[in-house]
Amino acid sequence: MESILNFVQLTETIATAGQPTPDQIAGIAAAGHVAVVNLAVPDSHNAVANEGSLVTATGMVYVQIPVKWDAPTLADLGRFIRTMRTFEGERVFVHCAMNMRVSAFMYHYLTIEQGVEPEAARSPILEKWLPKMDEVWKGFLGLAPEAIRDAAEARNA
Repeated sequence: MESILNFVQLTETIATAGQPTPDQIAGIAAAGHVAVVNLAVPDSHNAVANEGSLVTATGMVYVQIPVKWDAPTLADLGRFIRTMRTFEGERVFVHCAMNMRVSAFMYHYLTIEQGVEPEAARSPILEKWLPKMDEVWKGFLGLAPEAIRDAAEARNA
């Protein structure tokens, strides 16, 4: 698992990373993950075109929530939180192209949904990215908890 781009074992059950290669997908399943959640858009520079079929062939569930790099939305975050709820207590592998989108989404999930203290919810990837983060992502990290909770409860988002 550690050979996957920007891999971080964020919690006991949640691993995060950048884009895994086709060969690494079997290793994700072998590590006991029941699902792969992909936040990258299908045409990301390092996307695996048949990732969904590779993941499901191992017996894992595949969920893609395509988050545009320059326009992450509250609706995207709400869908992500609802997805993570379905796998509560299970081993889940969450990735995007570089583990940057994921680090921001996981920060909100852990602090708002799981009650983790902000300092503990920051992955090493997020810590490295913060000083050079653009205004779009600073705004995303600054979303109000109430708005995030509302988005997580919205069923048609």
